[in-house]
Order: sequence, then C-alpha cells, then structure tokens
Amino acid sequence: MSGLVSYLSGKAAEDRVLSAYSAQGYRLVCRRWRGPGGEIDLVLSKGDEAIFVEVKSSRSMAEAAAHLSRRQIGRLLASAEAALGFFARGSLTPMRFDVALVDGAGRIDVIPNALMVG
Repeated sequence: MSGLVSYLSGKAAEDRVLSAYSAQGYRLVCRRWRGPGGEIDLVLSKGDEAIFVEVKSSRSMAEAAAHLSRRQIGRLLASAEAALGFFARGSLTPMRFDVALVDGAGRIDVIPNALMVG
C-alpha cells in the first residue's frame, strides 16, 4: 500500500507544479518521460527553451531537497540529452534544469536552473 501512496503523492505534487508552470505560460511537452538514464518528471517549453523539471516532495522543503542525489542528477542529464529530440533544434536547443520542491502543505519552491547547465 505504501508504494501506491508514494505514487499518488508524487503525482499530486507533479500536478501542482505543472499547474504553476502552466499559469506562467509554459507548455507541457511530455510528462514522466523515460530516457536511457531514467525518468524526467516534466519536460516543458517556453518559446524556444526546453525546461526539464525534477519534482521532489516531502514533509518539508529541506527533506524534499535532500531526496535529490548526485546519481539521480547524472541520470537526469543523460535522459535530457535524449529528450532534446522533441525539439526542432535538437542539441542546440537552449535548456535549463529546474528542481521543484513541494512540502507537505502543498507549497511549491521552484529552483530555476538548479543544475547550472546552459
């Protein structure tokens, strides 16, 4: 049962984050995209920029942030490289990697370009 609870909690956090991005004019390209390195929670676009979003949720923002491991970052980067195929300019597409933290109360803290790529 805890696996289902985790899945539903993660999906709810992603829904909240997607809604926040959509309200700012971002367009969903793909959700929970699986690449060679693993899953990317949200692939978005705005203008000609690709935005890859990793959503982390926990009881507090600090706990959510602590869930992002160095290994996971490496897998995210590998998958994002493959996901650039969604964009007309391919590997020349301007991009950034955001981390969206969601706490137990549903508050969202987005860290734009958290991985300092591009």
